Amino acid sequence: MFDIGFSELFLIAVVALVVLGPERLPRAARFAGLWVRRARAQWHSVRSELERELAAEELKRSLHDAEDAMREVDGSVRDARERMRSEVDAVRDSVRETAREVEAGMGRRGRSGEDQEAGAQDAAAPALPATDQPQPPPAPAPAPPEDDDAARR
Repeated sequence: MFDIGFSELFLIAVVALVVLGPERLPRAARFAGLWVRRARAQWHSVRSELERELAAEELKRSLHDAEDAMREVDGSVRDARERMRSEVDAVRDSVRETAREVEAGMGRRGRSGEDQEAGAQDAAAPALPATDQPQPPPAPAPAPPEDDDAARR
């Protein structure tokens, strides 16, 4: 802050010794030291208070930014939810419309359609052999493999 070298301090000390004398110089030096300490303490207090204020302001700013980001996310979530609801409603309406069309188609076919389905199922069934000879019994199912741990015991 001040550019005071050793030579300037020595000159000030010599002048103070001449002006104040050897009896009052130690008391004046203590008094000057006390004021310098008080000034430094006051400066340190002001500086720390300023730093605390700046930190509090930074914290408020970051809190405000976080609130803004949260509002943006909330809005986008609400928009997504609304889009999802509209898509679900559209799918639900489509499924209901398809169900109505199927029911309407089933009503038009009526009984004749059911007879046709029964005939188609009968035609699709495999024919049984018409022999009077007994058929051989089915082959037995293979045995499950033994557990290696159970075999070791």
